Amino acid sequence: MMMMMIMTMMVMIMMMMMVMMMMIMMMMMMIMTMMVMIMMMMMVMMVMMVLMMIMMIMTMMMVMMVMMVVMMMVMMVLMMIMMIMTMMVMIMMMIMMIMTMMMMMVMMVMMMMVMMVMMMMVMIMMMMIMTMMVMIMMVMMMIMMMMVMIMMMMMMMVMMMIMMMIMMVMMMMAMMMIQFNSIQFISIAQFHKLKICLRVLYNLYT
Repeated sequence: MMMMMIMTMMVMIMMMMMVMMMMIMMMMMMIMTMMVMIMMMMMVMMVMMVLMMIMMIMTMMMVMMVMMVVMMMVMMVLMMIMMIMTMMVMIMMMIMMIMTMMMMMVMMVMMMMVMMVMMMMVMIMMMMIMTMMVMIMMVMMMIMMMMVMIMMMMMMMVMMMIMMMIMMVMMMMAMMMIQFNSIQFISIAQFHKLKICLRVLYNLYT
């Protein structure tokens, strides 16, 4: 009878142990799944952060460019369009964030994220192309300005040359006039001197 009791007890203990093990296993599984979920979410968040950073940099670039091309109205219009685009992207990002928050309960996050990333990439590409176009336009404008400046410089040079020529001619004329006058003046002075000398000599002799 005692043996039977012991045996039953043993079996009971074994059963308990099994149940406990099962429970622990279940818990472990749960934790693991949770961890995986968290990891996935972290990855997603990281991607989002990177995208946000890129967007910020882009916007900063935009501001810089606006500062640069305040004087060009065409550029201004382009800038406005770009700004609107950036704003749209920002709004989209916000929507995405909200969506992700909602989907955290659901497992469809990954699918949605891929879609979002794709969309974001396309948007970024478009933005890049736009910025490139603006840059090219700006470079062209600069070249045009440079050419105009060179033309102006050339014109100025020609004008200066003509002025110099006129000045030279004027100087020549003046020089000639001065020379003529001085010769006359000197000759008259010499004549006077001669007259005085002669008079002195005459006086001495007489």
